[in-house]
Amino acid sequence: MLRQFWVVPVVALVAALLCEAGCEYEGIFNFGDSNSDTGGFWSVFPEAPPPNGMTYFKHPVGRASDGRLIIDFVAERIGIPYVSPYLKSIGSDYRHGANFATLASTVRLPQTSLFVSGLSPFALPIQVNQLKHFKAQVENLYSEGSTNLPPPDIFGKSLYTFYIGQNDFTSDLAKNGITEVKKTLPQVISGITDAIKDLHALGGRAFFVLNLAPIGCYPSFLVELPHGDKDIDEYGCLISYNNAVVEYNDMLHDALNQTGHQLSDAKVIYVDSHKALLELFQHPTSHGLKYGTVACCGNGGGRYNFNPQVFCGNAKFIDGQNLTALACDDPENYVSWDGVHTTEAANKIIVDAIFSGDFTDPPFEIQCS
Repeated sequence: MLRQFWVVPVVALVAALLCEAGCEYEGIFNFGDSNSDTGGFWSVFPEAPPPNGMTYFKHPVGRASDGRLIIDFVAERIGIPYVSPYLKSIGSDYRHGANFATLASTVRLPQTSLFVSGLSPFALPIQVNQLKHFKAQVENLYSEGSTNLPPPDIFGKSLYTFYIGQNDFTSDLAKNGITEVKKTLPQVISGITDAIKDLHALGGRAFFVLNLAPIGCYPSFLVELPHGDKDIDEYGCLISYNNAVVEYNDMLHDALNQTGHQLSDAKVIYVDSHKALLELFQHPTSHGLKYGTVACCGNGGGRYNFNPQVFCGNAKFIDGQNLTALACDDPENYVSWDGVHTTEAANKIIVDAIFSGDFTDPPFEIQCS
C-alpha cells in the first residue's frame, strides 16, 4: 500500500515544479485509440475490469494497461496533470487540455456500428469536431468563471498529440489480407494530415504524431493473423506484417514532412515510437524486462498467453470449462500487457527513448525555463 500513496504525490510535486519552471506547453489535446485513451470509451460503456490499472492506480481507470500510458508520461514531462477524457462528465479537469481518444477508434469513419464492427463511433473526424465544440465552449464560458476550463489562449500553447491508425490497419487484416489493407493506407494518412490542418486553423501550432507499432510482434496478432513458419523472424515476430507497418510508417513520415513545410509556422513532429517498441520486443532483457511476445494478462499460457475468446479481466464458460484471463504478478517484466496493449513499464521506456534524441523528425524537445 505504501506505493499507492507515495507515487501519486511525487508525480504531482514534479508536475507542479515543472509548471513553475515555465514549460512552453501549457496543455495537451490528444487524439487516438485505446493506446492513449485515458477513460473516454469507458465513460460511455462499462468500465474496464480489473486487473487493468493494477500497477500504478491500483484500480481500473479507463486505461487498457496495468498503469500509465505514453500520453500520461508525456503529460508528466510537460508538467501538467494527466489529461481528462472529453467524454468523462464527472471528475474531469480541462484546465490543461482534453483527451478525445477512445478505445477502438479509427482515422476513417466506420461504415457500421460498434456492435457490428467493434470499431468506436468516435473516429478521428469526430474527435476533431469535439475539439471544435470544446474550443467554442471555452470561449463562451471561461469569462463566466468556469473553474475547470482553460483560458482561451491555451489552444496556441498546447501540444496536439496523435496515436491513431492501428485499428484502420488491423481491423480487417485477418479477413482481407495485407494487399487489400495497403490500398486503404493513403486514406488513413491523409485523414491524419487533414486533421492537423484543421487543428492548425483553430490555432494549434505543435503536432506530435506517433507512428504505427510493430503489430507483428503483438501476442494477439501472432495468434489471430494467418501466417506460416517462414513468416516468423528470429525474435518471434511476423515478418510480412511488420514489413507492411514499415511501409505505412515511411508514407506517414513523408506526408508529415510535407505538411510541416506547408504549415511553416507550426511544428509537425513525426515520432518513431515503432523503433523504440520494436527494440523492446526484440531485446527485452537489454532494457530491464524479461518477456517480449507473451501477454502478462491473458489465458492459455504457452508461447503467447493469449486467448481471443477470453480477454484480460474476463471469464467465460467455453466447451465445458470456466476460463479466466488473469494477470501475471510481475507486469514490470513484460512488454505486452494483454496481447494488444503495452505495459506501464514498456510505455515509460518508450517515452524515455522518444525524448532522448533520435526518435523524432524534426528533432523535438520540451523547453522549460
